[in-house]
Amino acid sequence: MSDDTAGKRRAGSRGGGRAGNQRRSGGHAIDQMPWRLPINPDRPTEPLDETGVMAIHNGAMRILRDIGIEMLNPEAVDILRRAGCRVSGTNVRMDEDFVMEMVRKAPSTFTITPRNLDREIIIGGKHMVFVNVSSPPNSWDLERGKRAGDFETFKDFMKLTQYFNCIHIAGGYPVEPVDIHASVRHLDCLYEKLVLTDKVVHAYSLGAERVEDVMEMVRLAGGLTHDEFDAKPRMYTNINSVSPLKHDFPMLDGAMRLARRGQPVVVTPFTLAGAMAPVTMAGAVALSIAEALSAIVLLQLIRPGCPVAIGTFTSNVDMKSGAPAFGTPEYMRATQMTGQLVRFYGLPMRSSGVCAANVPDGQAMWETSNSLWAAVQSGTNMVYHAAGWLEGGLIASPEKFVMDCEVLQMIQRYFEEATFATTPDDIAFDAIAEVGAGGHYFGCQHTQDRYTSAFYAPIASDWRNYEAWQADGAVWTPERAHRIYKAILAEFEAPAMNADHKGALEEFVARRKQEGGAPTDF
Repeated sequence: MSDDTAGKRRAGSRGGGRAGNQRRSGGHAIDQMPWRLPINPDRPTEPLDETGVMAIHNGAMRILRDIGIEMLNPEAVDILRRAGCRVSGTNVRMDEDFVMEMVRKAPSTFTITPRNLDREIIIGGKHMVFVNVSSPPNSWDLERGKRAGDFETFKDFMKLTQYFNCIHIAGGYPVEPVDIHASVRHLDCLYEKLVLTDKVVHAYSLGAERVEDVMEMVRLAGGLTHDEFDAKPRMYTNINSVSPLKHDFPMLDGAMRLARRGQPVVVTPFTLAGAMAPVTMAGAVALSIAEALSAIVLLQLIRPGCPVAIGTFTSNVDMKSGAPAFGTPEYMRATQMTGQLVRFYGLPMRSSGVCAANVPDGQAMWETSNSLWAAVQSGTNMVYHAAGWLEGGLIASPEKFVMDCEVLQMIQRYFEEATFATTPDDIAFDAIAEVGAGGHYFGCQHTQDRYTSAFYAPIASDWRNYEAWQADGAVWTPERAHRIYKAILAEFEAPAMNADHKGALEEFVARRKQEGGAPTDF
């Protein structure tokens, strides 16, 4: 479904989880906006002029030509050697003409279709989709504080992921369930993800077995033949380089496996300026671009036209402690600059909604808002960690998830044409004449016809004055978010799933567990 439903803010949702059409007066947790694929109408913020874009591009090309990238996967090295790259051990160097020839093979836009066809998403162009928090080892909430991730908490986050219409992708594990053995964790987690949600899902590139298992589980959950799965994107993976200048074995292995079957790969270098990248933003972005393009070249050699995207995770460290910092002015500029380079290459872009705060407080929200608005300004197509992220990615918080979804809804409302339309009806000359000088617009017909949908309606914000807020218990924002998340879990209903598809999924999981799952180091 596209953005043509944007004006129908109170309409019901599609899919499971009882998302949308939630009336507090009817006993439901929230009254949220309907599912839609947001379209960003704004021109991107471009801090670089053409000379600046070419300077970073030329820097990235020089890195690839004169320094090279360490590819710690022998198969990848062999593929690149046979394509004419200069190889010395694990070091691979490549020239600009070859890089650009490979990059041009990748599509600028692609779709990903999950088991619920109504949840199909578009990656690229002006489309912008949001992904849940992914991969923290710990969770935090107001009742229990910080603790190691577990399976029940994982499932709670999957329910929030399904419930909120402003979340489009069930990405990596919202919290790592350490109470499930690593050999079978992916089987349990993907089963719950595919049953509790009907949105696009992700596979970690952590060994052949995990990647192959997840592709098969997605295929079974959708009731697809192998040919149908391979015919179009059904899921995706995100890989990270080991900055500076390395791609490791398992990430490349997983990426190559997905590419061979036409499934998208997002390549996201993790370049922290001052630590794993130069202290200057231009240097950090140039390094990040070089690392991303080297993997994209490999994937296009394996399957020309394979859908890919460039991710940015360029930020800075606190030079006093060495701790990562997010949502900083440097992070925002690096994201905008990367957006310019990604458009230069004609590819989709991924960025993140991140912060360094340890609890869902003011710092958490101003840093995350900076990150999210940098995503808007940069023309980002996929926003990772858009809801729930804390402590630089070490904590997932359900309260923060709710608070972030408030911001995501505001961004989606900001995109709606109603906020900047200039028709004669929007100019409202007759209403201005009717009210005249010194009057008010509360009672005029122009207002009466529009007041129910004229402005954004919050799900967690409290817009009352201090006295009214105090009389109602003086509840702070994280406490309101805690109540909302608890209410959501209480009323959650999993989306419908074909019984035969679910049965096939259950049989596969049981068989793979009996076989031992994936090998581990312990």
